[in-house]
Amino acid sequence: MTACGQFGSAHVNGLCDSGFVVIPNLIAPNRLKQLSMAYDSAFATARLGDVRIGTTSTRLNDFVNRGPEFEELSVCRPLLEACRHVIGQPFKLSSMLGRTLHPNAPAQGLHIDFKADEERFPLVSYIWMIDEFRSDNGATQFLSGSHNWSEIPHELTNDDMAEYENQIVKACGRAGSLIMFNGSVLHGHSPNKTNNPRRSIQGAFIPCGHQAE
Repeated sequence: MTACGQFGSAHVNGLCDSGFVVIPNLIAPNRLKQLSMAYDSAFATARLGDVRIGTTSTRLNDFVNRGPEFEELSVCRPLLEACRHVIGQPFKLSSMLGRTLHPNAPAQGLHIDFKADEERFPLVSYIWMIDEFRSDNGATQFLSGSHNWSEIPHELTNDDMAEYENQIVKACGRAGSLIMFNGSVLHGHSPNKTNNPRRSIQGAFIPCGHQAE
């Protein structure tokens, strides 16, 4: 399903310095349409109780078991190399879900991938772009470098976000691209200002000795 791709020093530097990196066009063009159809089919055939419709997005968990197309996404070489670099110990797939951002959805508050009282540990999150991520359709945005702060808040208020406006970067890319990021970097989707949904597959890897809450 995916092209092999390369994980090099530029990606290491991006994860270390900014807390995130975008690798473009990892899904081969002749396979992307097939993946898109499988995504829609997974939502259409899922049990009603498995689909969670929220204020800004609709989610479907356990994507790794919803078809071979999705399982292959979890063993992409650059993603595994990022896990080896950031986690630095044996790791496991913690989650994989499909997430469709609603048309005209407002921005999400910036947050980290831990609950307020959860123990923090090395965590690599990822987002596969099933649709193109653009500045107008809800691309994920990051507060660059925030994972390196001595104290990282669980989330930022709107007033806090205004203070760091110049450090917030939108991760845009063509469909088939991959975002990888440190779970401690502040992030959240930007507003979808279009009348169309924006689809992605996302999840996280964690150390084998931990359990995500």
